[in-house]
Amino acid sequence: MPTSDERLEQLKRMRSEALIGGGPVRIERQHTFGKLTARERLDLLLDPGSFVELDAFVTHRATEFGLDRQHVLGDGVVTGHGTIDGRLVFVFSQDFTVFGGSLSEAYAEKICKIMDLAMKVGAPVVGLNDSGGARIQEGVASLGGYAEIFLRNVLASGVVPQVSVIMGPCAGGAVYSPAMTDFTIMVEGTSYMFVTGPNVVKTVTHEEVDSEYLGGAATHTTISGVAHLAAADEATAMDHVRRLLAHLPQNNLGEPPRIPSHDPVDRRDPELDHVVPDDSQKPYNMHDVIRHVVDDADFFEIQPGWAPNILIGFARLGGRSVGIVAQQPAVLAGALDIDASIKAARFVRTCDCFNVPLVTFVDVPGFLPGVGQEHGGIIKHGAKLLYAYCEATVPKLTVITRKAYGGAYDVMSSKHIRGDMNFAWPTAEIAVMGAAGAVNIIFKAEIAASTDPVAEQRRLVAEYEAEFNNPYVAAARGYIDDVIAPSDTRPRLIRALEMLADKRDTNPRKKHGNIPL
Repeated sequence: MPTSDERLEQLKRMRSEALIGGGPVRIERQHTFGKLTARERLDLLLDPGSFVELDAFVTHRATEFGLDRQHVLGDGVVTGHGTIDGRLVFVFSQDFTVFGGSLSEAYAEKICKIMDLAMKVGAPVVGLNDSGGARIQEGVASLGGYAEIFLRNVLASGVVPQVSVIMGPCAGGAVYSPAMTDFTIMVEGTSYMFVTGPNVVKTVTHEEVDSEYLGGAATHTTISGVAHLAAADEATAMDHVRRLLAHLPQNNLGEPPRIPSHDPVDRRDPELDHVVPDDSQKPYNMHDVIRHVVDDADFFEIQPGWAPNILIGFARLGGRSVGIVAQQPAVLAGALDIDASIKAARFVRTCDCFNVPLVTFVDVPGFLPGVGQEHGGIIKHGAKLLYAYCEATVPKLTVITRKAYGGAYDVMSSKHIRGDMNFAWPTAEIAVMGAAGAVNIIFKAEIAASTDPVAEQRRLVAEYEAEFNNPYVAAARGYIDDVIAPSDTRPRLIRALEMLADKRDTNPRKKHGNIPL
């Protein structure tokens, strides 16, 4: 019968064994590829000394193909909980040094356990992904493990924030778990995601492609839109996670953290009075507007490389976290296309899930015309953004800086779809279409009958602009709550947020809506 001291020594040995994962040789190889180990990554992510590990002694159960002789404590994934900026978070970190990080039945159960705990106590889940995929030796048991994780992703969606960090391979069915989380971050040069790898692609389609181009960070943050952020290295990726969670509540019943701001809430910014050019066809950079309005000019942009004609991201106003959605007139004149609609709709719904107020800056000439857009389903995809804004019950503030034309005016958090406070700058043009297009339709006969059609058209455009292309017609109907000087935007938004702090709004009781996917 072992003594107490012997039992303690055994515990120490087993803990030491669990800490080294696949062993020193494989750890060194991981470092050679420019990648940290599963535990080193957790040290970067979590507050020092806060990590509490669970299931460190779990091993796989397979006995086929020699696995009965290869039992590694932890079985390729480190799970547990810790804190980020003092706030509880549940984590799993896949260990590529153990069986290539491949997922087994026991491995999946470890992840499911911490996800279940996260939902019970209401805390975010962060997954650090670095895995070769399903453990082939376990067959369907491994596939079943993935499905169990996917189910938790769906059940946790909208309940607690979920963040995925791709730090190595993520292929096959494994990609669907990150795809269902709220935010996906990739590390440049060492991470990739795809359903089928380059060899399969070559066999089936005869296309020559490498892993980086097929599913690397650049591809998924600029072409596919699958990932939200790319990080130059693993430390930067962890900084992105910490910054994201700083803007989100612990769960759907909580409020986002409010932090003290040294930026005066009544700060007026005269530079905003000259941001919008006098020529309505001339572009400007909406980043300049956002930076002048938000606390300390700090705008944490999400998906900056994909669909850049619309901007999304987090900022603070008076210390309160807000989600920003804004047209970018410097790209496609800020027109809404398929990708921009999908990008903004997803972000609006994410903010609404987690009680983050929405601030929308509008300068939209309409939906992007063209055969490609129509055939690609701009009607359906544009409706996603409309649906998202209509469904959202968080405080919604809107500022029309310049153009708000046609159906795009309705879509962009207008008063008609439950915008709470809608402001316009004096430069705002709220109309069915631009003055020239409207005049050419309304006064077609008069222009054609004129002795000088060009001069007549110019005169009518000037009259139309003076009469209709201004914010005061909409304001007269109450569709705009106030026309404000651009320099007053920050204090007016902060006051509106304070007024709406206890807003209560609900949707009709139902199982769920049927968003046009």
